[in-house]
Amino acid sequence: MYRWILIIALAAGCGAGASDKPKDKDWTTMEYTWAPQSQPRARDLVPTASTSENVVLRGATIMTATGEPIAKGSIWLKDGRIAAVSASKIDAPGATEVAADGLFITPGIIDTHSHLGVYPTPYDAAHSDGNEATSPTTPSIDAIHSVWPQDPGFQTALRGGVTSMQLLPGSANLVGGRGVTVQNHPAISARAMLFPGARVGLKMACGENPKRVYGERGGMPSTRMGNMAVWRKTFYAAQQYRQSLDDHVEAMKRWMAAADQKPEAKPKPPARDLDMETLVAAMQGEILVHVHCYRADELTQVLELSEEFGFKVRSFHHATSAYKIRDILAGWDVAVSTWADWWGFKLEAHDAIPQNAALLSASGVRAIIHSDSSIGIQRLNQEAAKAFEAGKQGGL
Repeated sequence: MYRWILIIALAAGCGAGASDKPKDKDWTTMEYTWAPQSQPRARDLVPTASTSENVVLRGATIMTATGEPIAKGSIWLKDGRIAAVSASKIDAPGATEVAADGLFITPGIIDTHSHLGVYPTPYDAAHSDGNEATSPTTPSIDAIHSVWPQDPGFQTALRGGVTSMQLLPGSANLVGGRGVTVQNHPAISARAMLFPGARVGLKMACGENPKRVYGERGGMPSTRMGNMAVWRKTFYAAQQYRQSLDDHVEAMKRWMAAADQKPEAKPKPPARDLDMETLVAAMQGEILVHVHCYRADELTQVLELSEEFGFKVRSFHHATSAYKIRDILAGWDVAVSTWADWWGFKLEAHDAIPQNAALLSASGVRAIIHSDSSIGIQRLNQEAAKAFEAGKQGGL
């Protein structure tokens, strides 16, 4: 018996990080000396995957991502890629033919918010590696250093059709750190699972979680006021760090242009700060910002924060009351990753409706059904269907 999972995915463009030394000493176009890499290289870590086959699946209903379903269609798989999709017979020399009559073939499912690998299943405290809850802001944390590729959750997610996912730190911190986008295949290291060209994400969180975690310890933040104050202080520090890098670039330009370039007069760069590097990269758009946030009023506050400090929010996650400001989100070109009908587990998650995703989509917002769960990730297609049906019942 054959079991096939077909991957059709789009990879976002990936900007290259700067080298330690400017090319040809061109300081007018120099990027920051220590601009973080957009994606760590996989180097020589080769994923452990089954051998690619030359196969044609015939007779299935093919659910395309961009058009009408193809009844009794054919798909040709060759060298690990989709070579052809057709409603008629495909001429595929040397291919093994598999009868797929009565079956459905869909594109691979993408989960934009998962904690697989950083919170492996079944859960045990020894594997609790998703929250570095020792400071309200930990920008230099990177989820890739916690991902355990042998988490059984990857296999159960794959059986549910999830072929790629963004793995994020938890939401204990206002700035939790970097996320990583992976392809869901067996590997010996998380680096060997990296989705080629995918951009790094930065996980942030507002609301109850950070104020509860640090308020219970008698520290700051303990209120929503504290949340915003810590955020502003942190991004202000990042602004200052960015300015110091700009100043260094200008100083180097003057030194390079000088007729007498004395080595002892060469400007010294500012001390390297890994936390600030991540935030500066977010301000420059090299790292995509994802914000865990529920209440509509707090979503707008985060947008105000982004405007004040010059970064763009790529996506709000959870956002159960985003439907209230869907026109604002569409205007700001911000996506929303939410659930079909999971809410009520804390106070800020109560004000939700099943039409949330449909209303957002109808208003021009990129609405996405995510899991944030090792269980929900196994049936994301059904979760999306529930959200779609709720919209239909709501008259959309």
